[in-house]
Amino acid sequence: MSKSAIITGALLGAIAVITGAFGAHGLKAILTTTQLETWHTAVQYHFYHVFAILFLSTFKNKESKLIFASYWLFLLGIVFFCGSLYLLSCIQVLGWPWLRIMGPITPVGGLLFIAGWITLAIAAVKER
Repeated sequence: MSKSAIITGALLGAIAVITGAFGAHGLKAILTTTQLETWHTAVQYHFYHVFAILFLSTFKNKESKLIFASYWLFLLGIVFFCGSLYLLSCIQVLGWPWLRIMGPITPVGGLLFIAGWITLAIAAVKER
């Protein structure tokens, strides 16, 4: 799990840098202020959870089911929460109004993040 967490965190970190730079430079002239704020929120939470995934590699019992669960909860949280915000920010640019269906997916991603943090806390309590 340690190696997987580091590789996943590194790749997702690179994607977070790319999306952050793309938002700041490529989308700044295209998106509204509100859409850019939504994009920025996605980048922030993306980065927070990259660090959380990297932190999982520090546990002594790296094969713990709780660490494994936290890993997947954070990863899926990034996909659902951040991914839906990235897409929602660009609805007008893409010309895909049907993307509004992503709106209800964002809170699911938030719940996955919360579950990941709670699972991480339980894993820390159980760590010897």
